Amino acid sequence: MIRIDMLPSAAASDDQLVAELTALINQVYEVAEAGIWVDGAARTTHTEVTDLVAAGEIAVARDPDGQLVGSVRIQRLGDGLGEFGMLVAAPGRRGTGIGRELVRFAERRSAENGAHTMQLELLVPRDWTHPAKKFLAEWYTRIGYRVVRRGALEDDYPHLAPLLATPCDFMIYNKPLP
Repeated sequence: MIRIDMLPSAAASDDQLVAELTALINQVYEVAEAGIWVDGAARTTHTEVTDLVAAGEIAVARDPDGQLVGSVRIQRLGDGLGEFGMLVAAPGRRGTGIGRELVRFAERRSAENGAHTMQLELLVPRDWTHPAKKFLAEWYTRIGYRVVRRGALEDDYPHLAPLLATPCDFMIYNKPLP
């Protein structure tokens, strides 16, 4: 059984925890987005994770021994819209339901905070099919998410465009919350 909790803002000063989270996120995305980014590009930085924890936007999943086994960023975008991103499960724990439980936690927390719709963005190569992204698109659809818009990364995130190894779009998915 895993336990999921929002990290308190004060946890941003725990350098060891932030380093562990940053390493986990980068490790998972290195595989999940292989071929999408130029060599050496990291999904996130210690500074960014520190800022997200300080903002109260990071939930973590821990196993019964207290080991970090997953995390997700949860934010409120306003106007009844919640969003989750940076969803990761430890590589040795994939397929055990951690991702599903983190998504449920994010949806529940967003609904409790007044959101009526949950959103996520999925980065996808424009000219080829990435196996991990195909898997995620199918999984998100199975759990109730629907594509509502396609965005061009270079338009909405111009600072990231130079780090791409291939042209990419991001698919915006929404799901109504109960």
